[in-house]
Amino acid sequence: MDDERRAWYAGASVPSQDGPSAQETVDVQEIPDVAEELKQEAITWLRTVMFAIVVAWLVINFVIVNARVPSGSMENTIRTDDRVVAFRLSYLFREPQTFDVVVFRGSDDPATLYVKRVIGMPGDEVLIVDGRVYINGSTEPLRDDFVRGELFGNFGPYVVPIGHVFVLGDNRGNSRDSRHWNNTFVNHCQILGRVIFRYLPDFSILINS
Repeated sequence: MDDERRAWYAGASVPSQDGPSAQETVDVQEIPDVAEELKQEAITWLRTVMFAIVVAWLVINFVIVNARVPSGSMENTIRTDDRVVAFRLSYLFREPQTFDVVVFRGSDDPATLYVKRVIGMPGDEVLIVDGRVYINGSTEPLRDDFVRGELFGNFGPYVVPIGHVFVLGDNRGNSRDSRHWNNTFVNHCQILGRVIFRYLPDFSILINS
């Protein structure tokens, strides 16, 4: 009795001489399925990464300014090496206001970003006497509780052109600002955004500072 007949009588299956068994066929078919799943996972992961990169690029270029402040010209409001975030859309529907802290391209050096406080608005006459700021002939000096150090120096008067602002650093004795630049005023189009908060080395909201 040959092998196939013995197997039939024993109730067992015998591999065919013509090709692989049914089990072997199933195993071979599972390999492409696994590879396809891995491929789809890789594509999904790459799409997620690319989406995150695009969103980050859009946020950085159109929504916020992420800046490190390299000097102490705004101390103690913003200290040397602080990291701050400015909101680019702050002035989409309104103009900069007095006391806003802004990030802008330098009047004399557009390649350099500065952080200063808006002091004079378009049309204002700004006069600085003994370090105190007087606007439009007022006998009362402008609020200066945020200023660091001793107030000194006489500057002006300056008349702020339309579409521009006059800016000063809070650390008046250690700040190069509208008092010193050849191009005294900052054009609105140079302003990148209003500083909203500091996040390094600690967190602090700066909107009303």
